[in-house]
Amino acid sequence: MQTHKTDQDVTVFNDLAEIPGLGFLPVNAFLVHAEQPVVIDTGLGTDDKDFVSWLSEAIDPADVRWIWLTHPDRDHTGGLYDLLDAAPQAKVVTTFIGVGILSTERPLPLDRVHLLNPGQTLDVGDRTLSGLRPPLFDNPATVGVVDHKTGALFSSDCFGAPLPSAEDASAYDVRDVQADITRSGQLLWASVDSPWVQNVDRTRFQTTVDPIRALDPTTIFSTHLPPARALNPTMLETIEMTPGIDPFVGPDQAALEAMLASFEPLPA
Repeated sequence: MQTHKTDQDVTVFNDLAEIPGLGFLPVNAFLVHAEQPVVIDTGLGTDDKDFVSWLSEAIDPADVRWIWLTHPDRDHTGGLYDLLDAAPQAKVVTTFIGVGILSTERPLPLDRVHLLNPGQTLDVGDRTLSGLRPPLFDNPATVGVVDHKTGALFSSDCFGAPLPSAEDASAYDVRDVQADITRSGQLLWASVDSPWVQNVDRTRFQTTVDPIRALDPTTIFSTHLPPARALNPTMLETIEMTPGIDPFVGPDQAALEAMLASFEPLPA
């Protein structure tokens, strides 16, 4: 895990998940250093992670006022409940569906919830944030974030890519990764994470990309890609290629058994 601050009032908390056969998937959370500090997602939920301690490298967790969940999957909610304890004034920004999904595991206290849909705004003191449904997503509760002070877009899973090395997945900027590797990884991720896109009409899909082109974000902060600054034409061109993409087909049981047979036995 590593932490780095950009010049756009954003601290990136970069982690990664190794996915056999696919590569290394960046898993990023973010802190927007607004007058009312905003944490966007809270990292992986494995037992070896302590998001609150990690966040403490950048801010006193008690100062956090908003925890914006781009959607309630476990790679976005790992530190959520610990952070709610550590930040008693913070509210969770999510949707009605997001609250429902979370309630199947551990219900959110409703007095700590702020419901916000795509197109709605949130005043965080020195800037306004608004919700945006990204073109690609894997959860119906997904709402990305637009920071209208800096022009940054937090796109949740959209624009993500598994990358061939941990070094690539931990890059400070996606320009540090070969462009062809990024593009092929993004197309692969689209087929894995948003398999419905193979069935959509290309023209109708374009209407979900056009608002981002019009927005012209200064930086795209994806949960699953190093930050992409001033690369909008390249990023959007890749996304526009995804309708009709071949679906991802994962390993089957025979492949799993072959994988297990290749492992070294544990010492007695």
